[in-house]
Amino acid sequence: MKQKFSLYSIIAACLFAVILIYPEACLSYALKGLNLWFTKMIPALFPFIVLSGVIIRLNLAAPCVQFLMPFLGRIFRVGPSCVYGMVVGFLCGFPMGAHTAAQLYENKMISQKEASFLLAFCNNIGPVYFLSFVMPLLGITSPGLYLFGMYALPFFYGLILRYTIYSGNICAFGSRPVPNSQEPHLASALDQSIESALLNIARLGGYMIVFNLLFILPTLAFGIFGTSPYKNILTQGFCCLLEITGGISTLGQKAPYFVLCALPFGGLSCIAQTYSMIRGSGLSITEYIMHKMILTAITVFFYLLAANQFFLP
Repeated sequence: MKQKFSLYSIIAACLFAVILIYPEACLSYALKGLNLWFTKMIPALFPFIVLSGVIIRLNLAAPCVQFLMPFLGRIFRVGPSCVYGMVVGFLCGFPMGAHTAAQLYENKMISQKEASFLLAFCNNIGPVYFLSFVMPLLGITSPGLYLFGMYALPFFYGLILRYTIYSGNICAFGSRPVPNSQEPHLASALDQSIESALLNIARLGGYMIVFNLLFILPTLAFGIFGTSPYKNILTQGFCCLLEITGGISTLGQKAPYFVLCALPFGGLSCIAQTYSMIRGSGLSITEYIMHKMILTAITVFFYLLAANQFFLP
């Protein structure tokens, strides 16, 4: 334990030193993270967090997805609350998948096993973000195959998980009753949802700023390459692994295959933000990381195969 704290102390001291020695660069990276949070994350995510919070608190998850039960409920053999978590996770994007799974579990609408199942494949980059930001940035005009790689692969991965690791009786899995005691009024549900959403969005913003600030580390580390053409690509590639949005915005079209394969993992910032969404819920961040790594490996294999067949960039 003493060695652990000593290591943390050394890391903290080194970061303080870097900030003091390179204040302008650190300020620029921090401001970039703040700008991304304010212009991208808040408008895209805050309304969904509030709306989903209201739906869950008013016990409206089941009615909202009732029309999908004959399809998703049947093939995944889960109840309406699980289907709602799947829909929100895929349509609203990261980190709403993790946030919704934790909320459903905390409100006793699904079991811990169901929440872990949702977390394993429903916390991905959102389609609005993918189509409006990633695709134009990479210069891709025909997104069909890339949408398959981004969303069909996690979908089928979840289907495999349901019948292997998370297999179980249909009556025991996905049919947890909603407690009758949780019937707040709309005003109360809205107030609680806004308060919770403000806290969560502020926390996510903090992670974006911190991890964009850490861009200074690969910048300094790869400075040893001087004017080498590999310097910028290596720096920006490692920035992607730290914080995906800021990283790919600087990488652009230089390495589209790398970006497409990095998106399922999401970067260390996404891991940290997911942990903040599930902290205290009993859900395992270690299992989440394991599933993300498996999905990333599947995605790499998919694009290697697709590149040979369709001559992708």
